[in-house]
Amino acid sequence: MLVLTRKTNESIIIGDDIKVTVVEVKGEQVKLGISAPKRIPVHREEVYLEIQRENQKAAAAGVGIDELNVLWSKKTE
Repeated sequence: MLVLTRKTNESIIIGDDIKVTVVEVKGEQVKLGISAPKRIPVHREEVYLEIQRENQKAAAAGVGIDELNVLWSKKTE
């Protein structure tokens, strides 16, 4: 793992098209701004892990992508 130190309004660049900027620091909380192309999904880790669990469940149950989209949209309403 690469560990970097950044101050408010400072950024890091990942690859050629992802920019992560420190927007605000308050106590132990850090707000980050992420600029990435729309083709690159950006999720909080807990959301990403939930998506992965749902995908694994759907694959195990033989649920098609259309059914999975319906289930996911109902869950996020």
